Amino acid sequence: MRSEAPDAPSRRLVVADVGESAGDVLGWLLDSDPSIRWQVLRDLVSAPSDEVTAERARVATEGWGRRLLAEQGDDGRWAEGLYSPKWTSTTYTLLLLHWLGLPSGNAQALAACAVLWDGATSFDGGLTLARTIRQPEVCITGMLVLLASSFGFRDERVDAGVRWLLAHQLADGGWNCDSVRRGSRHGSFHTSITVLDALTAYADGAAVPVGDAMSGGREFFLRHHLYRSHRTGEVVDQAFTRFPFPPQWHFDVLRGLEHFARVRAPADDRLADPVDVVRRRRRTDGRWMGHRGYPGRYWFAMEEPGPSRWATLRCLRVLRWWDERSAR
Repeated sequence: MRSEAPDAPSRRLVVADVGESAGDVLGWLLDSDPSIRWQVLRDLVSAPSDEVTAERARVATEGWGRRLLAEQGDDGRWAEGLYSPKWTSTTYTLLLLHWLGLPSGNAQALAACAVLWDGATSFDGGLTLARTIRQPEVCITGMLVLLASSFGFRDERVDAGVRWLLAHQLADGGWNCDSVRRGSRHGSFHTSITVLDALTAYADGAAVPVGDAMSGGREFFLRHHLYRSHRTGEVVDQAFTRFPFPPQWHFDVLRGLEHFARVRAPADDRLADPVDVVRRRRRTDGRWMGHRGYPGRYWFAMEEPGPSRWATLRCLRVLRWWDERSAR
């Protein structure tokens, strides 16, 4: 599919004070879709909050966000499916809208959240959307909690889902879908980052305390230096060193670092290695290349192959957090 040309901003932010090279990169990032612009303003430029809020509101009415919302069916679903097809189903389209920054309270997102929660099979708080799986899914429960929390879907089932997730945290601090189906007792990188993302979104104004569980989940990743075996020190999966956008259900070092940056965690030395993975990928022009997305159908391509605004925004945000925390 072709990439969509984003709606160009009507004005450019003055970025000359950050240096010529950095200013060029920031100008390039700001000459983009509202979903990128508002995050640049918040995380890289430290613009006034009202300017950030106004830019974020445009996600629903311009560019990629508007186009995704236009694909929603009259029944509140996307692609006529709850969890599949990947990556155009209701679950994954809402996840993409979450990553784009669609504001909380959007009526279309709330309607879709209701469709997901009503369509899921519940097991004492745990959920599944898969017709062929007769057990609750940690990953799916985490995704639904994330979406409900992100878009402001208020329902007592969300708190029940969080309690179920906390009850299924493993002794090593992680989570694993196979702990329910096959009795696995070691955390999964993919599942654990999904749950941490969900608890982070839920934690603001939470009815169920999640701080201890989040600390345990972060310690799980720190013991693994984010992406290495805690036994051998070897990289668990070389795919973890790639960071396509959107990440879908997958873990990678950038997604892991984004969690630590989002909660403003200390710059733990055990994260220095994955930070170097990100830093070494930077080109001489200050940009990062995009990685090929995960196989599956997409509504449209947001970027052409080559330097990636999404990768550059995400990497700069993580490095800004790391460098500021390390300096302290």
